[in-house]
Amino acid sequence: MAEPIVPKSFGPPLGMYSHGMVARAGELVIVAGQVGLNADGRVPGDDVVSQTKQALENVRTVVEAAGCTMRDVVRLQTFLTRASDIGGFMKAREEVFPGYFPDKVYPPNTLLVVGRLVRPELLVEVEAMAVRPARRATKPAKKKPARRRR
Repeated sequence: MAEPIVPKSFGPPLGMYSHGMVARAGELVIVAGQVGLNADGRVPGDDVVSQTKQALENVRTVVEAAGCTMRDVVRLQTFLTRASDIGGFMKAREEVFPGYFPDKVYPPNTLLVVGRLVRPELLVEVEAMAVRPARRATKPAKKKPARRRR
């Protein structure tokens, strides 16, 4: 599991994120930007709250497919198409993050406002980086000694 970095000279983060994160050794899992499309390829709503929840759920699905949990996420990067949606984005996180991060240790998150995403109806995209814990080395099976012929 990762450890948050809390500089003594900094105040608390402005939201549900850590200023930095130290990840223990393991395998890096990179999650491509996930948008608010459900499994059917439909946008769940024309608002940033529903799209953010879906994008985060898509991130969770990819992270879990890699053998991780959301607690293994060490970085998020979010793109919004409208600065006016920042409040809705924060609201969506407040609703879903307690289930993803029950210990209240949140990954660092960079939030950027961009001109648009790949499709004009999409309002949010979330990228993630996780660290899959190092797999335990398994001992090779011992070979049985060959029988001697008499």
